[in-house]
Amino acid sequence: MACVAVVVAAASADSSVVALALPQLYGDFGTTIVGVSWVLTAYNAAVAVTAIALLVARRAPSVRVYGVGVALFLLASAACAVAGGLTVLIVARCVQGVGAALLLAGAFRLIDVRAWSSAAAVGVAAGPAIGGALTQVFDWRAIFVLQLPLALLGLLAARNRGRPAEGAARTTLIPDAAIGLLFGALVGALFLAVLLLVAGWRYSPIHGAAVVSVLPLAGLLARGRSAGAGAALVALGLVALALLPSGNVIFPLCALALCGAGLGIALPLLSERALARGAVLTVAARHVGLVASLALVAPILAHALPPAGRHAELQATKLILDAPVGLGTKVPVALDLGSAFQRAQTGEVPDLRAPFDAHGAQHHAALARVRDTLSETVDRTIARAFRTSFALCAAFAAAAALVGRKIVR
Repeated sequence: MACVAVVVAAASADSSVVALALPQLYGDFGTTIVGVSWVLTAYNAAVAVTAIALLVARRAPSVRVYGVGVALFLLASAACAVAGGLTVLIVARCVQGVGAALLLAGAFRLIDVRAWSSAAAVGVAAGPAIGGALTQVFDWRAIFVLQLPLALLGLLAARNRGRPAEGAARTTLIPDAAIGLLFGALVGALFLAVLLLVAGWRYSPIHGAAVVSVLPLAGLLARGRSAGAGAALVALGLVALALLPSGNVIFPLCALALCGAGLGIALPLLSERALARGAVLTVAARHVGLVASLALVAPILAHALPPAGRHAELQATKLILDAPVGLGTKVPVALDLGSAFQRAQTGEVPDLRAPFDAHGAQHHAALARVRDTLSETVDRTIARAFRTSFALCAAFAAAAALVGRKIVR
């Protein structure tokens, strides 16, 4: 059971584990926000399509299906780890998603509802923090290298005969619909929030991982009796993320804690009701929600960020021109800032404080004030570019609250 739980957690984490690695992937492969978002979308789409195919087949997945799924997941993880280009990585992620759907559905024959649900919830919530730490200490490829021994552990359980299959009939689809909407909302906390922290506010992946770790921690501590109330907390947290006033770490921490608490209240109850008769429909609902949200959010964000970057550059120019410092300092600082903004267009996260520090901001009070003002201005400008996307994810959570409001413990 422990081996199966580990691989269920790993397959669930893959829905979000590369989130903090996206800026590095963006720079390594010289792609766009929409292009790099396919590293997430391809996996979740493959899981959703495979789960739907299993539903159409109308056969309860067997332990053999679980074994095939783990083997595919293992091989595709190895391919992801050595991928030399974005296209190869996306194709490998698709195969990995097929394997994940098979193992998630088949694992239900080997462990009970509570173990499956807990492992999946921990994997999804902890994925970004784990991925961020691995990216910082090693490289984004380390994320997939770690999955190899986890998948090998999962293969050990494939020899088990499992328990008898249960019917896939549902008395109601409401819990699955609420789960799908809630996972659509999760894109805000697991994709948008980490992208804002690392690519927007220039947090290192390890610092970003520390911030988003509040999500699973709050989920573990939260207690409640209403799925609707939990989803409403997620919506409130996403609205708070949309209205972040600055790059101060306290604000995203509090907002993500609200999201985590909401998930901790809503997901166990929804999963208990949805999984009572099998896992396939629930797996499909979760990943359809993620894919639908990513498909809407990525283009909106890609459209909003370039104007925000240009506005930030204009604000930087204005602040430098108006700064009460001599031309001998203004000109080199302005040139270094221009180079930093140029590097940002290639995917590198720019350090906008470095040009000021390199020219004496530590000992020049006026220059230090300009540096701090510019940093705050750019943080606010970038945060505003994320507002519409966060609001859309909050709408998913609000819809989940409405759908699941009658599901209580």
